[in-house]
Amino acid sequence: MKAAVEHVRQEYAFSERRACRLMMLAVTTYRYRSVRSDEPLRTTLVELAREKPRFGYRRLHVLLRRSGERVNHKRVHRVYREAGLAIRRKKRKHCIRQGQPLLVRTSANQEWALDFAHDAVAYGRTIRVLSVLDAYTRECLALEVDTSFASRRVTRVLEGIVAERGLPQTIRCDNGPELTSRHFLAWCVERQVELLHIQPGKPTQNAHVESFHGRLREECLNLSWFQNLFEARRRIAAWRKEYNEQRPHSSLGYQTPQEFAAAQSAGLDMAERGARNSTPSLAPRAPPSRLKPEMELKKVVVFLRERKQGAGHNNQYLRSSGACQ
Repeated sequence: MKAAVEHVRQEYAFSERRACRLMMLAVTTYRYRSVRSDEPLRTTLVELAREKPRFGYRRLHVLLRRSGERVNHKRVHRVYREAGLAIRRKKRKHCIRQGQPLLVRTSANQEWALDFAHDAVAYGRTIRVLSVLDAYTRECLALEVDTSFASRRVTRVLEGIVAERGLPQTIRCDNGPELTSRHFLAWCVERQVELLHIQPGKPTQNAHVESFHGRLREECLNLSWFQNLFEARRRIAAWRKEYNEQRPHSSLGYQTPQEFAAAQSAGLDMAERGARNSTPSLAPRAPPSRLKPEMELKKVVVFLRERKQGAGHNNQYLRSSGACQ
């Protein structure tokens, strides 16, 4: 407010009283000058900041209180800023991802979707659920439950699925540390699996597994009270079996994922068998000649000679007919 009064006085040449009346500020308040010195606090803050150069004013205020000095945190912040002790915050570097649209898949193992769901057991311990979903058949390929997951644990789960179904063409996942580690990236490169990372903060780019997690939470996690980790594994594994074998899926024409996958597999087998049966057979080859090579050559020479003589006879006939006309 004092700065506003000073600006009005300099800009419009107002008197002190008129500027204070215009800004609705008491003249005594404008004239007041603090006699309190912040030099001892400034000196103490500078000494603490030299000892702890990465501490902000809040931590320095805690250290002042521990030393027995009673001072308001707002005053500490003001003196801290005036002394030029504010540190620059390091902006966290995020990898830039380009959004990849959801493509229409036409067969199994074209794309797998990976993500993690979170829950807790009765005594408060947090658990994580690794979900692996086939984007075409909607089959839940794995629901691994544990308190934490390293990248090597994730690749072990994927190796188990690959042993049963084969390698996928693409894996779609988020930017978690388990899915961006060097080990996981090397695993994908070694097996020639394309890795699609979604953009940070846009889970809808991995919509298949997000929709699956909605069903998992509504039908299993919110309805269950897990006493411990082992009970959580048992119940979630039973729900996965029910999801794949019994639960009708609306996007699959109310078939179960297992029924849909079996029907698609049978349809592909029939198509391949029909393609093999409809392939035209090659024409039978002529039987090889029983003549000797020199006899074959003599036969060809005689044929060419007769052809030449016939052509000469025709030319002579045409010449004679033209003379008669």
